[in-house]
Amino acid sequence: MIPLEDTAPRRNRPLITVGLIFVNGIIFLYELLLPRPLKEEFFYLLGIVPARFAYPEWAAWVGFPVDNYWPFLIHMFLHSGWIHFIGNMWTLWIFGDNVEDRMGSIRFLLFYLLCGLLAGIVHSVSNPASRLPAVGASGAIAGVMGAYLFLFPNARVRVFLPLFLLPLFFEVHTVTFFGAWFLMQLLGGVLAEASQAGGVAWWGHLGGFAAGVLFYRFFLKPIEDEGRSGMKLGIKRL
Repeated sequence: MIPLEDTAPRRNRPLITVGLIFVNGIIFLYELLLPRPLKEEFFYLLGIVPARFAYPEWAAWVGFPVDNYWPFLIHMFLHSGWIHFIGNMWTLWIFGDNVEDRMGSIRFLLFYLLCGLLAGIVHSVSNPASRLPAVGASGAIAGVMGAYLFLFPNARVRVFLPLFLLPLFFEVHTVTFFGAWFLMQLLGGVLAEASQAGGVAWWGHLGGFAAGVLFYRFFLKPIEDEGRSGMKLGIKRL
C-alpha cells in the first residue's frame, strides 16, 4: 500500500519537514552528478557498512578511516535512486508534518535524527558481517511513523494499491496501515536472513519504528505550549 494522504489536520507550518526534504533533495541531485565509480565510493565512505564497525582491523586493512562514526548520521541523507528518494520523501511529507506539529520544530529535528541514528545502530548489530553500504532516510522516517501511530490513532490514511492492472484507491485506519507495514518489514527481515539476501535494511526500519514508539513522548511540546497554540488557533477561526 502506497500512502497518498492522511486525515490528521495540522496547525503550524512544517518548517523542519520541508527543510529535511530540501536538504535530501540537494544531496540527491549532487549524487546524480557523480560518475558511477565515484558514487559507489561515496556510499561506502558515508553509508553504514556494518563490517567496518564490527571488524575494525578489516576496515583499516581495506582503507576505511579509523574511528569515524559520521556515517551513522550522514547515511540518512543519502539515497540510492529515484524510487528510493521519492518514496522516502513522500512518506516524510505525509506523516512528518503532523508529528512536527505536536513536537515543535527543534524537538522534531532531534527526534528525527535520534530515530535515524538508532535505526543505523540496529542495522549494524543485526548484520555485523555485511559489507554493503546502507543509505537512506527510511529508519528515521520509520521513527516518525511510530510516533504518528500513537499521536493520531484515530486518523485514516488514503492509500493506493497497484493490484495487477486494476489500481485501487481506498482509506484504511492508521492502525491497519502501520500494522501491515510492520508485518511486511518483519517478514522481509526474516526472509532476508533465511536466504542470506541483502538490499533492504529491514531490521533497521523496525529499529527506527521502535525508537519512535519508545521515545516520541519525550519530545512532545509541554502542555502549556499546546494550550497557547490552541488559543491562537481559536482566535484565527473567529
